[in-house]
Amino acid sequence: MIRPKLSLRRPLAVLAAALIGMTGAAMVAAPASAHHTTITGKVVCDQLTGERVITWKVVNSERNTAATIKTVTAEPSTPVQVLVAGAEPRNLQGTAIPRGGFVEAVQRVPGDTKFAKLTVDARWDNKREKVNDGSVNLDRDQPCTPAPKCVDASQAKYSHTFDGPKGTATVKLEGNLPLCEGAEQYFTLVSYFAPRPQFATPQYVYGSPDSDFLGGTQTEIELNVEVPECYTQVDLIWGGVDEVIDPLVENGPRYGSKKLGDRGAPGNRSSGPPGWYNGGDKNCTTPASTFASNCDGTVTVSLSNDGKISRYPVEFEVRGENGWSTKVTVDPGKANNETVVPAENAGKIEVLVDGKVIEGGTYTWERPEDCPLPAVTTEADCEKFTLTATNPEGNSPVKVEFTYGDKTETRTVEPGKSETVIFKAGDEETALVVLPELGLELEVVYAPEGCDGGTGGGEEPPPGLPVTGAAAGGIAAGAIALLAIGAVLFVMARRRRIHFTA
Repeated sequence: MIRPKLSLRRPLAVLAAALIGMTGAAMVAAPASAHHTTITGKVVCDQLTGERVITWKVVNSERNTAATIKTVTAEPSTPVQVLVAGAEPRNLQGTAIPRGGFVEAVQRVPGDTKFAKLTVDARWDNKREKVNDGSVNLDRDQPCTPAPKCVDASQAKYSHTFDGPKGTATVKLEGNLPLCEGAEQYFTLVSYFAPRPQFATPQYVYGSPDSDFLGGTQTEIELNVEVPECYTQVDLIWGGVDEVIDPLVENGPRYGSKKLGDRGAPGNRSSGPPGWYNGGDKNCTTPASTFASNCDGTVTVSLSNDGKISRYPVEFEVRGENGWSTKVTVDPGKANNETVVPAENAGKIEVLVDGKVIEGGTYTWERPEDCPLPAVTTEADCEKFTLTATNPEGNSPVKVEFTYGDKTETRTVEPGKSETVIFKAGDEETALVVLPELGLELEVVYAPEGCDGGTGGGEEPPPGLPVTGAAAGGIAAGAIALLAIGAVLFVMARRRRIHFTA
């Protein structure tokens, strides 16, 4: 069988021609597809304006030929500009990209932009042209917001200094920003009278609290208060004078976390030492006493609690001799003059507060100079010599010593009473009356009238005694005269003897 011979030359020639054509086409297109731009972007937040700033970088892929940007399309549609040192920015469109180089342009977009894209149509000097794009995704970024120009009062932080014993403090706004317009934050320094050097109630405001605010251009304040010269509490508090508590009483309101430096809000928004102090070295009272001796031997004690720092009741104890004692409570700003120490206990008096004798709180009874003096009257006849001492009403009992010759009689004369001593007439011409407690002496002359030469009992009268008749009228007149001048006599007769003829 004769098989026909197939010729493959023609098909192979056709295939070869096709391959050669395709290769040529690829070689021609390759240079065209190599020309391109690479577009990338970096984003920052401008806190002055609250915008995102994208810096686009457009890179020329060709090292041998420059390109010119023909058109620019931006999403969002905001200007894309090339920054030029010392000159106004220019649009990216129309900008040349050097061979193998790049150009950067800036686009500002809203702060909440989530996605941005830049599309560039570039044409090379060799007539090649290509459109490329680049993008940035901002989904994961927080929105850009402007940097604050002020700080809201509710977010502001502070620092403070505090010196409780001196009553001084400062408060300062932290950071470089002032409080926003119209905002004011007050702080107040206040001092108190206190019953103890540790916290105790009741407490009363001393003087005037000092209050000031931070706001506007004022970013630091100084506060000063007077501190009492006694137990005190000083507090630096958050707020104005309307926040001051006066008085601080048991189970009443407290400052709590309003004190600066406290662990809780708002006090913890200020850093610094604890803004509170308790101390002092003496009671906030001014106990005082005065004494007045009375003619009857008693002493009236006046107790007062009305000094500058008296803010609490004072319990006084008044002690006398022989175990006598009484307690009197005097309210602040008051006085009490109703305490009378009995005469028998007035030898030494002490006034005590909290178990200690107060300054000027000791006294001993002294006879007042204006007390009426006792009076002495006499009667004399040929048989006897009668002496009578009278103590005016309102005086204390008085001791009287009557001496005539070698005989002495002692009597205690009660107020408003009289005591009489009768001596038998003798040779002595005088009698001595002594009041030892008053330091007084009175010498009285025995000179009866009308005696017949005897002294009674039929005996001869002693030599030297006047012998005259006894006249009742004369004796009465002498007694009245002694009564009238008795006070004068005893005032003048301090340890001196004054002679009178009875």
